[in-house]
Amino acid sequence: MSAFSTLYSHIDFIWPWIFLLLPLPWLVYRFFPTATPRQYQLKISWLSMLTQDQKPRVHRSSATRLIFASLLWLLLLIAASHPQWTGDPVPLPNKGHDLLMAVDISGSMQVQDMEVEQQMTDRLSAVKNIVSDFVLRREGDRLGLIVFGTRAYLHVPLSHDRNTVSEQLKGIQLRMAGEQTAIGDAIGLAVKRLKDQPEDARVLVLLTDGANTAGSVEPLQAATLAKEQKVRIYTIGIGADEMEVQTLFGLTRRVNPSQELDEYTLQKIARETGGVYFRARSTEELSMIYQELDRLEPIEQNSQVFRPRHSLLHWPLLTVIILISLTFAHRWLLSISQMLRTMKSSSSDTLK
Repeated sequence: MSAFSTLYSHIDFIWPWIFLLLPLPWLVYRFFPTATPRQYQLKISWLSMLTQDQKPRVHRSSATRLIFASLLWLLLLIAASHPQWTGDPVPLPNKGHDLLMAVDISGSMQVQDMEVEQQMTDRLSAVKNIVSDFVLRREGDRLGLIVFGTRAYLHVPLSHDRNTVSEQLKGIQLRMAGEQTAIGDAIGLAVKRLKDQPEDARVLVLLTDGANTAGSVEPLQAATLAKEQKVRIYTIGIGADEMEVQTLFGLTRRVNPSQELDEYTLQKIARETGGVYFRARSTEELSMIYQELDRLEPIEQNSQVFRPRHSLLHWPLLTVIILISLTFAHRWLLSISQMLRTMKSSSSDTLK
């Protein structure tokens, strides 16, 4: 019973009202007058004899003919109602964002003013720890990774493969792109990669700990270009406000490790493009920033599915054709066989 229910749930009809015609043959038979028999002027003696001889052999009972005709009518109605096989639901990718992450990997990112699991670590390691989790949460988005130092490079192109993006992020190293910081070039590269994507989904998250010291494009010039291409830029300035360092004489003093951070430019970039500027002085703040980005650029929650459909109308039509063909073939073979027997019998009578 469960197998039948499963089968029934996968079949539907585009025009089910066709089955209202099911009693039509009976209504015609019941309420329409009987057709008068036709009179034929041409008579062939041997053919009439053949017909008379074969009547008892090819005769079928009224019940058999009725069942056969009813079956053909039912199959024709099934075909006319256009049956379809509906497959199992197939999930569609959510309509998400085209989100590029630009990560500063210049030499200054080696400063150890971040804490991960109660141990001080460098800024890049903290970014890998937090941002890789952010990447894995962005189901439905197409994510990509830009790394920049003296030059900017597209490290991972836009992809739905979040695991690959996360692993590639964890694999980046300090100074892979040079010692300095090319913020403008990173923005320009992001705009180039996003300009052909849907306008309402172009997002860049740029993280740095310094100021623009390299590259051929000024950051604010690149921000203007991003605004024209409708790319929202969220900027993050990372680095503690103070930390203790040892002097040559074994003494400690407090310094500001983020004194080179150009907050003014980062704020203006974000404001110009419709984004937001964030300040991450600790790992906790960095984690909260990426949670806030989840809120500002929400993930599509209502996943869509579709059920593939395949027409089945050719099967009942094919069955009707086969049944009619077999019936005519059977009658034709019986006629030929009877005709041969009649001719043989006539030949025998002539010889006698």
